[in-house]
Amino acid sequence: MKVSIITVVFDSVNTVRDALLSVADQDHDDIEHIVIDGASTDGSVAVIRQNSNRVAHFVSEPDQGIYDAMNKGLRLASGDIIGFLNSDDVYANRSVVSKIVSAFQQKGSEDLEAVYADLIYLDSLSDTKIRRRWMSRHYVAGLCFKGWMPAHPTLYIKSQKFREIGFFNTSLGNQADLEFCARAFELHNMSSLYFSEIWVWMRTGGASQSSIRSMIKSNWRSYRALRHLGMKRDPISYFLIKFGSKLPQFFTKS
Repeated sequence: MKVSIITVVFDSVNTVRDALLSVADQDHDDIEHIVIDGASTDGSVAVIRQNSNRVAHFVSEPDQGIYDAMNKGLRLASGDIIGFLNSDDVYANRSVVSKIVSAFQQKGSEDLEAVYADLIYLDSLSDTKIRRRWMSRHYVAGLCFKGWMPAHPTLYIKSQKFREIGFFNTSLGNQADLEFCARAFELHNMSSLYFSEIWVWMRTGGASQSSIRSMIKSNWRSYRALRHLGMKRDPISYFLIKFGSKLPQFFTKS
């Protein structure tokens, strides 16, 4: 099976090489690596061109943010399976993509549409101290309406399912991935398989890191988006459940 991996870049000169090499090092031999750069000015473009031996498509032009860039990558993707690896991230080992493909090829998995796993946050790749472990779980109906979503950089979806679900809603800012997952799982009944293991190492300080004020604003935006999709929960219980579900991620670090 052909796997399309989309990497979105903007001014990531210190990290993008690691992401590119992590994809190039994967032992699955049918990978379409798509790199979408938002017209970086810090030297990222030069680094990408120097490490592009396994890059199938490279675009560098202004965009309207990370999810606009991700949508551009989706339009270029021709794989049977599609996923994302951010420019700050690397795979936990060189067999992650092979495991993803194997899951879709197992006997009896013909109806499987998505797989996902866990990730860990590190300050740097040389740091042995885990800052947070994003622990996912097996999906059950209604879970996304409690603010849950799988670790998005570990989520791989069949391309035909992506076409059914649609692209990211760029008007939602950094909550577009939550709304997308709710659409996929709650509205389109996406069948999935969860692996309780680490697939991605993520550096802290990425696009999702923000101030308390901006976190409240973005979570209010996510609440309104989920209400639009059919969630009946009131805002207070939504925020309490969502924040409460994330707390164990900061303590379960082993």
